[in-house]
Amino acid sequence: MPNVQTFKATAQLKDGVKVVTNARQFELVIDEPASLGGTDTGMNPVEALLASLGACQSIVARVYASKFDIELEDFRVEVEGSLDLDGFFDRAPVRPGYSDIRYTFYVKTSSPADKVERFVEFLESRCPVGDSLANPVHLRLNRVVIENECENLS
Repeated sequence: MPNVQTFKATAQLKDGVKVVTNARQFELVIDEPASLGGTDTGMNPVEALLASLGACQSIVARVYASKFDIELEDFRVEVEGSLDLDGFFDRAPVRPGYSDIRYTFYVKTSSPADKVERFVEFLESRCPVGDSLANPVHLRLNRVVIENECENLS
């Protein structure tokens, strides 16, 4: 029997393009830089996606290092992605999302390189965020709820 767990988050639009997101008891402010119409009070959504990938890879590294007999003294991920803003701004018929995401692992360890290489191969295969980006995910609008004060006054 599958061990499926459902995770949930909410996103509430505030002033301008500032969004307050919540998951469990945690809150994250997402905004755009001033150059894209925001107030620069938080990462923008595409930066948060990159940060989520790096965080997920880091967590997988911590959880599985001992299985591969890797002594992690330090682990850091640098992530960058390329996207064409003309897609978002509807100025050209190109995808609005990332066309390419690249990352670099910085592994500080006394473990031999061949062990680290096997560990990294496994790490890449177990990161849920990386898997969600690399493989098709069934993404769908569940429903639209129209909240109209005029209709609720009766």
